[in-house]
Amino acid sequence: MLPFDLGGYHWGDDIIFDQSSGEIDTETPCKESTKLILQDVIRSTLVEHCGYKLREIILFGFGQGGMVALSIAADLGTDELGGVVSIGGSLPSNAPLASIDRKWKTPVLLCKGDRQSKVTQGDITQIKDNFGTVEVKEWRKQGDGMPSNREEMLPIMSFFARRLRSVRGVPKGAVELT
Repeated sequence: MLPFDLGGYHWGDDIIFDQSSGEIDTETPCKESTKLILQDVIRSTLVEHCGYKLREIILFGFGQGGMVALSIAADLGTDELGGVVSIGGSLPSNAPLASIDRKWKTPVLLCKGDRQSKVTQGDITQIKDNFGTVEVKEWRKQGDGMPSNREEMLPIMSFFARRLRSVRGVPKGAVELT
């Protein structure tokens, strides 16, 4: 079950089957889930109600959840999130695209298996063409499963450490220049 009421167990708007393999096609539009999370969770709740800045929010998704996270960052365009960690999820084909001269600011960490990954080289190129900062971490394993050891988790923890802001040692009353 998904953490939000999207009417089922799937982030996509519809279930589409790959005609050649008979498996569920993971490349399905995620417009409803993207809209729900961006509007209701991020903008209305975290930003407006709780007072967070977009830069203080990091999205983490696995598979289609990673696609939704990347789609949210794409919908925000030049507004910068703290980051996106996508494990085995690519940018959906229906996501908006950045202009050639102005890539999106949200940094991305894309993790994938080095064998039989759902993320293709074309997917990586598309993400790099749209986001200004993209790190790709290939794990030495088959498929795009969740991290299962220190070696696989370390790049994610390092990404979090770089992107989370610490106020330790910052003088009281200091102002951030952007």
